[in-house]
Amino acid sequence: MAKLVFGMNQSLDGYVDHTAFGPSPILFRHFVEQAQRQTGSVYGRQMYEVMRYWDEEHLEWNAEEQAFAAAWRKQPKWVVSRSLTSVGPNASLVGDDLEGAMSALKAARDGEIEVAGPALAQSLTGLGLIDEYHIYLHPVVLGHGKPYFAGPRPPLRLVSHDLIDENVIKLTYVPA
Repeated sequence: MAKLVFGMNQSLDGYVDHTAFGPSPILFRHFVEQAQRQTGSVYGRQMYEVMRYWDEEHLEWNAEEQAFAAAWRKQPKWVVSRSLTSVGPNASLVGDDLEGAMSALKAARDGEIEVAGPALAQSLTGLGLIDEYHIYLHPVVLGHGKPYFAGPRPPLRLVSHDLIDENVIKLTYVPA
């Protein structure tokens, strides 16, 4: 059975914003290796549209960016959206029954399935379907933006903490 894992970069004050701060080369390598191991990814519409960047080749990419793009393109993606009518390569739209679709997905697969986006994670948390939360804590204070937890904070238990580079710690929580 697969597990659903919600993980994102987060500021010290609890916000996620891919335009405000990004991964160091060491953290990016970590994300490449993670993408290579994942069984797939589940996206909300907004995060999927951000990630579609990796569907097209960019001449300016370095080797790490090319490796991430290759891993991202290879894995299956499930997109939760009421407004999209089609999605890109290796992606499927999830219908209205989010709970049924995600429960079936977990039962049919093995490994780790990434959940991307705070709004989607909020819905899946409310349904009790998120198995792990990965917070990549950066020493940045934003003061505003999208919070990592878009709704009520679930009771969690810390199961590990790993220093990824000199500035980022990965905190892994499971539902308590």
